[in-house]
Amino acid sequence: MHKSLLTVRTITSLVGIGLLAGCTQTRNWIDRSAADNDRDVQPVILGAPTADDYLLDLERLAIGDPATQVEIFTDAESRATLTPNPSTTLKFALVLATPGHAESDPQRAQSLLRELLAQSPLMTSIEIALAQVYLAAVEDRIVLESEARRLRRSNARQQQTEERALNQRLAAVEAENRKLRGELADAEEKLDAITSIERSLREQEQ
Repeated sequence: MHKSLLTVRTITSLVGIGLLAGCTQTRNWIDRSAADNDRDVQPVILGAPTADDYLLDLERLAIGDPATQVEIFTDAESRATLTPNPSTTLKFALVLATPGHAESDPQRAQSLLRELLAQSPLMTSIEIALAQVYLAAVEDRIVLESEARRLRRSNARQQQTEERALNQRLAAVEAENRKLRGELADAEEKLDAITSIERSLREQEQ
């Protein structure tokens, strides 16, 4: 049981670590992916956000207090709803993909990121790289969280099985105790009867 609980905690920690890695590492991933994308396609989109435009808000989201997290989420959701385009949708998807805040939703993030990558000609190489990196991370997170839930259910079933076995043993012990108390009562009654007969015989002899 303790081993299962430890595994659950380990998986939960890995989920957080996977998407909250340092920004330097994340930017390196993006740079490598963007370079690969550049060899195939390089959309020219004037005024398109840079990697830092996305990552700085995600940093604030990851380390901010609940009020800051709500503000960032609400702003990203509003922009994606009121002015839907690849950039606003990507920002919203990345916010949903980031763990550690109340509105984190990896399944919805996965869906949005897949939709975005299906229309990659409308995105810059940086945006494509961001979408690819975060899609891979969020899919890993979904798998790990699913495994964590499975382990919790398994642990709960094991605990229930052990509790039932314990209750059965307690019931068996209680039944045995009742039987012994009954036998003891019968023996005491017989002993009293024998004692009474012996006393009566002694009185008759006297």
